[in-house]
Amino acid sequence: MDITQRCHLLIEDLSVARGERVVFGGVYLQLGSGELAEVTGPNGVGKSTLLRAIAGFLPFGSGRMSLVESEAMDSAPLAERLHYVGHLDGLKSALTARENLEIGLGILGRGRLTPLEALDRLELAHVLDLPVGYLSAGQRRRVALARLLIADRPLWLLDEPLTALDRHARALLKTIVAGHLGSGGLMLAATHEPLGLQGTIQVRLGAR
Repeated sequence: MDITQRCHLLIEDLSVARGERVVFGGVYLQLGSGELAEVTGPNGVGKSTLLRAIAGFLPFGSGRMSLVESEAMDSAPLAERLHYVGHLDGLKSALTARENLEIGLGILGRGRLTPLEALDRLELAHVLDLPVGYLSAGQRRRVALARLLIADRPLWLLDEPLTALDRHARALLKTIVAGHLGSGGLMLAATHEPLGLQGTIQVRLGAR
């Protein structure tokens, strides 16, 4: 990945509430270029909510967050400097893998790899023109993850990234993540299953 800027993500005293209920509070995190943080904790504690709040889908109850680049490339807001891949694949079943990725490229902008090249990295070039409704759960997940490769964005937010992936597909994803981190990118993953990458920072929600 060609990330030319060194980045630093800072989260201070972050909380999110839904109605009168505080989902979580007091989250602090500093994440620098090349670092991965795994958000863990019991079901219902707010792991997915934290990622969605960082992505801008949910408002903060309190606290602040910033993504600082050593040399600002442009004035793009945080939402335009991150990739978010949720627990659900977010694909349109009637469209082909190529068409789904082309829609993603139209939204993300600043093309990096073509849909074919991105799918090839995940060993799915052969499904390029198949409707994703015909694909297995693991193949659909890999198509969703291929969106990470079609545009350069420094911060990756992945919700349960290993869901539906077999051992070989997990190894492919780990290689892609390691390449992103090695080029100066950052990543937060909400997960029950650790990716097993060295130096991972642990952020546990719901700890007493």
